[in-house]
Amino acid sequence: MINLSPEVQTALKQGKPVVALESTIISHGMPYPQNVNTARRVEDVVRKYGATPATIAILDGKVLVGLTSNQLEKLGTLGSKCRKCSRRDLALVVAQKGNGATTVAATMYLAKLAGISVFVTGGIGGVHRGVESSMDISADLTELGKTSVTVVCAGAKSILDIPRTLEFLETHGVPVVGYQTKHFPAFFTRESGCPAPLTLNSPAEIAGFLHAKDGLGLEGGAVIAVPVPESQAAEAGKIEEATQQALKEVTDKNIQGPAITPYLLERINQLTKGRSLAANVNLVLNNAKVGTQIAVELTKLDEKAVFLRASVHGQ
Repeated sequence: MINLSPEVQTALKQGKPVVALESTIISHGMPYPQNVNTARRVEDVVRKYGATPATIAILDGKVLVGLTSNQLEKLGTLGSKCRKCSRRDLALVVAQKGNGATTVAATMYLAKLAGISVFVTGGIGGVHRGVESSMDISADLTELGKTSVTVVCAGAKSILDIPRTLEFLETHGVPVVGYQTKHFPAFFTRESGCPAPLTLNSPAEIAGFLHAKDGLGLEGGAVIAVPVPESQAAEAGKIEEATQQALKEVTDKNIQGPAITPYLLERINQLTKGRSLAANVNLVLNNAKVGTQIAVELTKLDEKAVFLRASVHGQ
């Protein structure tokens, strides 16, 4: 069921660091051709910092972990014609030999099946504003509570109810770490107004934390929240104003379910005259750098643990 690219298969077999990447950001997060160009730039960053990129998607019913250049192009040109796949959608798309772009939840699940423990994305889903009446809570959060993959992101999207999102993660035992910050970031902006539950300051420190988590048998994922670089952050006030307008339009137009987030991101980009999209690209590239550095440090610890076990058995 899982088709590893030769590059990913070789890296995993040799115990080299591999970083999972989602595909919804390609099909639904940006317009073509910027989506494909950004995807290639992200993969280049992962390689530059010492790991193998593994973009995950479903094409013609095949679950692909690691895409060729042609497959990336196909995904980008299909755009929103590609089904947005969360965990619940995977079996149907495979059975119908369809095309699917994986969300955070689905990418986590498939990365775990492939043996990949670090995943880089833009931002996680969460509890939607107005949850009291809609009960709209992203499957990303429940996946984080049960699937042992670390998600490196720029926090939760600013269109969400971030305080409730953090409360949900706490309830499900998911550690949320601010990278070099005591503030939980809100995707486009460096601070959401909520404190980061935990703070760690280097990839090596985060790798040590994740290694200890694994050693204690603590199931479930972890969120590493990386603020967008200060020099590239969009202005919080203007984006919040655009967010409120876009949210009102969602209600007025009765937009529901998986269509909400793509509509909001596109509309916010229009209202901010492209500043939010530029911030989106920059934060994903920055997340790829940090996530790869974490994956490299984690591999070092894994190699050391294997060496120590072998030494003990050899005595």
